[in-house]
Amino acid sequence: MSSFFDDSPTNLTEFSVSELSGSIKRTIETSFDHVRVRGEISGYRGPHSSGHAYFALKDDKARIDAVIWKGTFSRLKVRPEEGMEVIATGKVTTFPGSSKYQIVIESLEPAGVGALMALLEERRRKLAAEGLFDQERKQRLPFLPMVIGVVTSPTGAVIRDILHRISDRFPVHVVVWPVKVQGEGSGDEVARAIEGFNALPASGSIARPDVLIVARGGGSLEDLWSFNDEAVVRAAAASTIPLISAVGHETDWTLIDHAADMRAPTPTGAAEIAVPVKAELEAQLASLGARLSGAISRQMQNREQGLRGLVRALPSLDQLLALPRRRFDEAVAGLGRGLERTALTKRRSFEQVSNRLRPEILSTRITQQRQSLAERLARIERIVERNLLAARGRVGAADAVFRAFPVRLKGQTGREREKVAALFARADTALSTALAHRRLAVSAQDRVLQSLSYTNVLKRGYAVIRDENDRLLTRANAVSSGSAIAIEFADGRVSAIAGEGAEPPPSPPSPRKRPTRPEKGRTDQGSLF
Repeated sequence: MSSFFDDSPTNLTEFSVSELSGSIKRTIETSFDHVRVRGEISGYRGPHSSGHAYFALKDDKARIDAVIWKGTFSRLKVRPEEGMEVIATGKVTTFPGSSKYQIVIESLEPAGVGALMALLEERRRKLAAEGLFDQERKQRLPFLPMVIGVVTSPTGAVIRDILHRISDRFPVHVVVWPVKVQGEGSGDEVARAIEGFNALPASGSIARPDVLIVARGGGSLEDLWSFNDEAVVRAAAASTIPLISAVGHETDWTLIDHAADMRAPTPTGAAEIAVPVKAELEAQLASLGARLSGAISRQMQNREQGLRGLVRALPSLDQLLALPRRRFDEAVAGLGRGLERTALTKRRSFEQVSNRLRPEILSTRITQQRQSLAERLARIERIVERNLLAARGRVGAADAVFRAFPVRLKGQTGREREKVAALFARADTALSTALAHRRLAVSAQDRVLQSLSYTNVLKRGYAVIRDENDRLLTRANAVSSGSAIAIEFADGRVSAIAGEGAEPPPSPPSPRKRPTRPEKGRTDQGSLF
């Protein structure tokens, strides 16, 4: 039976693997050379290093691999994102090397407005969670900016409306950064424009704006999609220059509106928010000036009226001087009477004194004083004579004593010399005896000191522990771990660092009886411990 089947002829064409794979590739590409596929993007990780993008499209039942070549990827209006539902247009082809088929995408669009809104809401929640829309990040707009930076298309009606409105309200310097506001790469251009304005130096050749306006006219959700780009939103949130968003009409909302410091309903409204009306400011200044002049005038009138009231309340000069004048007049009147009474009193005192100053009284007193003075002079002369005689007698006696003094001094000097020689001999003997006694005593004390010295104990293997301040340490608990100590042996000292893990100190020894002092001349001192 087996040989029958092996030898039976067949009419099937025999293909090689390459031929079969090529035939399948041509068949599929011919049958599906232009298709539109709706599905959810899965496995998207961004463009490959080569610039191509590889991912898959799937629904609830099937999955197909997809690829976007580098040249097509740069022209896409909507970039692929993970989980985004899209409609892909392209052709189906196979890859013979692995027997797989895939769709080569030539265009990509969201699967309806609902998908874009879902993607927009998801991106809004993500950026809001990062705090890019927080009200605390918003900056206050300057009241009167000197330079305004505008990021918009240089050819549209938006820039003309903004310039016209600014020139009508308050002409200031306007710097325009031209960008694309729609299509591929427009989001990146807007983000770079915002970052470029923020990077301008304050004193550069191009004036750094005091406020930025990002503007675009109205359009569909797809037309405004560039201003929902994540790079644009992050650049607006990171701008150090206050930023006004004026994208679309009043009913159009984009993510940059949430990140901007102020949202304007229209580009013209952004110009109105950026600058005040010069004529209104001038009118307000004139009104305030008039009010200020009127207030100053009324204030001066009120002060003048108050001053006049105070002047009326003050007394006149005559009233102020009336009381001092009266006191002065009374003092003048009393001065004359006082002078008269004083002169009369002095005259009476002089008359009383003059009665005791008659010439005969003065002559009698002078005579008495002269007699008293003569008696005192006579007494002084007698006293001086007696003192002089006494002094002469003392001088004579002293002269006789001094004349006999050399003879007596010579005999006394010999006797004193003999006494001094005898005293020197006795002193030498006493000093020798005392010195011998002191030497014996010192020798005895030295023996006692040597017997009691701790150095003898060190020679027997003991040691003395001192701390870093050279204080004696007698207890183990007095030594802390890591402290510096000095250990003294019989032949010198060494330094050490105290460590842990020492055994507990032994119990203190029982008190010993104090050793009795050895008898004089005895060399056996006994044990010290």
